Amino acid sequence: MEAYVARQPIFNKKMERWGYELLFRDGISDFFPEIDGDTATSKVLSNSFFVIGIDRISAGKRVFINFPQDFVVRKVPTMFPPERIGIEILEEVRPDEEVVTACKEMVRKGYVLALDDFCFRPELEPLIDLASIIKIDFMSTPADEMNSLIDKLSHFKVKLLAEKVETYEEFQQALDLGFGYFQGYFFSKPLTLKAKDISPSKLNLMMVMAEANREDFRFDELEKFISSDVGISYKLLRYINSAFFKRVQEISSIKHAIVLLGEKEVRRFVSLIAMAGLASDKPNELVRSSIIRARMCELLGPGGLKKDGSELFTVGLFSLIDAILDDSMENILKKLPLSERIKDALVKGEGELADYVNIISFYEVADWAGVSRMVAKTGIEEKKIPEYYLEAVGWADSSQVF
Repeated sequence: MEAYVARQPIFNKKMERWGYELLFRDGISDFFPEIDGDTATSKVLSNSFFVIGIDRISAGKRVFINFPQDFVVRKVPTMFPPERIGIEILEEVRPDEEVVTACKEMVRKGYVLALDDFCFRPELEPLIDLASIIKIDFMSTPADEMNSLIDKLSHFKVKLLAEKVETYEEFQQALDLGFGYFQGYFFSKPLTLKAKDISPSKLNLMMVMAEANREDFRFDELEKFISSDVGISYKLLRYINSAFFKRVQEISSIKHAIVLLGEKEVRRFVSLIAMAGLASDKPNELVRSSIIRARMCELLGPGGLKKDGSELFTVGLFSLIDAILDDSMENILKKLPLSERIKDALVKGEGELADYVNIISFYEVADWAGVSRMVAKTGIEEKKIPEYYLEAVGWADSSQVF
């Protein structure tokens, strides 16, 4: 059985990655599976901890998983380490004596309790007393109701998590209201879309990325670029010593490291380092998302319309450049010598390359219907999608450019 598990980041006030929520589906083609909550949670736990491996998908962070009534009563979360798992109590869970007793025991053992899709009801107070986090849907909760909720919860020792925060402005609003944690894709949206000048240093980094992805690859030019920068040289050595590379001999020089990597990996390394430099004032998760997109687009190529892997890697890598530079995609790409196919995909959302970007963007938000449409359009083997996603996640988390 394929393990369809996606992750969504949770941030703290400093926009630092604090944890993830794991999102589950039984399959992409059946994106509204007729299964109950117990079955869904059983599968996400099994997939995450036993099939995939929690370290592979969590990057060492705490992961939050929805637990239905019966699983709470039976204390199923205690099968897993308290430092790795967060217990999300669903809105439909009845706060009866069995549930409250079970939650008390789990909290006493060190588990973090979160109340999901929260709407205040007096009978929930025993659970609010035990919870560390209250999750509120920021998008669908009216302002007057939000203020009322915050006022009622101010009497409890809980932190508020704003869900479905989709813009930086909403992040600021939630921050001003006293929320301590934030979930949504606001970090991947530009702060402004008006045209502005790009600093020379960032423009140079973008040109380096474009140079690394030229068809007429110039090895000597990239070697000079890497060797002249101590920081990049250090990161190259860390990169080649990561879990994704196995050395059979000691590395004696930067040139030696580049030779061992080969043209394809050198291209990717320089691209990733340049991207990290561009996003130095942004959340690391934004760079991580760019790298996941790049790698997954590259992996999707052979299974779909047989597009060139390096071109797909490039379109994925640049797909969030507007958020990184807080400018419009059109204005940014005017300055870069990228192919018209890439520009059409990123600026207009047109062409075959755009379909590949859409697959990963839909997967990120667990829009399984959108993924299904794109898979059918591109001819990619459906059951391969989760495998590609997990490989891309692992590769990004191990790239060590952050």
